[in-house]
Amino acid sequence: MKKLTLGLSALALSVSAATAQANCDAGEIVAKLSHVTGGTTHPKVVAANKLAERVNAEMNGTMCIEVYPNSTLFGDSKELEALLLGDVQILAPSLSKFGSYTSKFGVFDLPFIFKDMDAAMRFTNSDAGQDLLLAMEDVGFVGLGYWMSGMKYFSANKPLLKPSDAEGLKFRVQNSDVAKAMIAAMGGSPQPMAFKEVYGALQTGVVDGQENTWSNIYTKKFFEVQDSTTETSHQLLAYLFMTSQEFLDSMPKDAREQFIAIAKDVTNEANLSVKDKEANYRQSILDAGGKINTLDDAGRKAWVDAMKPVWKQFEDKIGADLIEAAANS
Repeated sequence: MKKLTLGLSALALSVSAATAQANCDAGEIVAKLSHVTGGTTHPKVVAANKLAERVNAEMNGTMCIEVYPNSTLFGDSKELEALLLGDVQILAPSLSKFGSYTSKFGVFDLPFIFKDMDAAMRFTNSDAGQDLLLAMEDVGFVGLGYWMSGMKYFSANKPLLKPSDAEGLKFRVQNSDVAKAMIAAMGGSPQPMAFKEVYGALQTGVVDGQENTWSNIYTKKFFEVQDSTTETSHQLLAYLFMTSQEFLDSMPKDAREQFIAIAKDVTNEANLSVKDKEANYRQSILDAGGKINTLDDAGRKAWVDAMKPVWKQFEDKIGADLIEAAANS
């Protein structure tokens, strides 16, 4: 029986693609799963590895998944094109990556659209959230589910206790128009940048701050090169666990149905564990000497009030009904 070291494990980043390819048996459907996250405990890494483990065990002889983490196969800027070209079959990009294909996923970037992870999961499991999985069918992309990573928090090279503290600072963001508008709303300067470049940019002062989950802040050691992190919970970080229509259509019906069933199980299991894991990462940051600023109700309201106008700014592009559905989850 295959083990997860088939593909490129998170502990063997130097293994070549040719070596990884050789681990799948002849005649199997080979699916390369590429993602940009490193380490072994990040929610995306755990979900990707669990998917490969389940598929490689339960579909042994029929389908084989190879995992290529930490941008070892494709980075942020190339992976979607690679999926359309058939050079990779499974991805899990951030939901902020799809602006050039559809504006609808911008709903996830709206600041304070979700109160917490539970609200976000209610939305993704709703009819509106499930319909979004097929929002890019015309492009050839098919969403299989949402992989949660947690809520996002701001950090900077100075304490961010109120929105005006961000004025004049440069913040790394993903290449999302909504995220850029959010930073502008607090008086900051948005700087789109690949995830793998963030630590060095924070360390050298190319950017002054960033926004991320506890898992990313801890595993990428962002807290080491920032004054502190403010517990804003202003956005959800989640990934679109996805494939291409071409790849699904290429699979025999029985294999396709089994793969999709496993994918749903893995997604549900991974998402249910995220809240506890994020709480553990938060504590790990404190244990390592990182500083976390908490907000009382009045402090949080100041952040919400500063950013709420961003909703109206993108209402026509995202859709008022979709925004309402998310906000009421």
